[in-house]
Amino acid sequence: MGIKKAAAALLVTVLSCALLAAGCESKRQTGALTGAGAGALVGALVTGGGAGSKIGGALIGAGIGALGGYVIGNEMDRKDAQSRQVREDELRPLAGTSWKLVKITPKPVNKIKSMTSTYHNNGSVVTNTVYADGRTETETEKYRIVGSTIIFSKPDYVVNARYALQGNKLTLDTGESTVLFERI
Repeated sequence: MGIKKAAAALLVTVLSCALLAAGCESKRQTGALTGAGAGALVGALVTGGGAGSKIGGALIGAGIGALGGYVIGNEMDRKDAQSRQVREDELRPLAGTSWKLVKITPKPVNKIKSMTSTYHNNGSVVTNTVYADGRTETETEKYRIVGSTIIFSKPDYVVNARYALQGNKLTLDTGESTVLFERI
């Protein structure tokens, strides 16, 4: 591939990343795509040699840029989640409801005897967990609902989970585990 074709391919890649970033739901997704595009451009520009070297440099730059953009975007998402005011429509339909754990798939390492979660009208959810060994834990997080996603956050993390509400059953899917609750 000639230098002109490599430059044109690189330009198309960067522009594609920019267009995809415009449709991202989170800053971590936008950061990863933007970082990949910028990294590809810088990697191709700083690599000497022929078109093959420039493509290799662009690929390495894209990987490094995507990782850096993801980390920066994730930190921005985490800070935004803690500082933003939650609107009433982002709390429905869970505000004012309580749920008990029915099942977690796959089963967690620490066996759980019982778990209840109460969603409050102020955008907080309080989860009380009793483990099989008798330990108890109470955790308070912020929550908000966007479409079919529920976003849980604390100062040190943000977790997005797909949720489905069917009658008195609530299913949360984080991608790593699926949790089934029943309304109490």
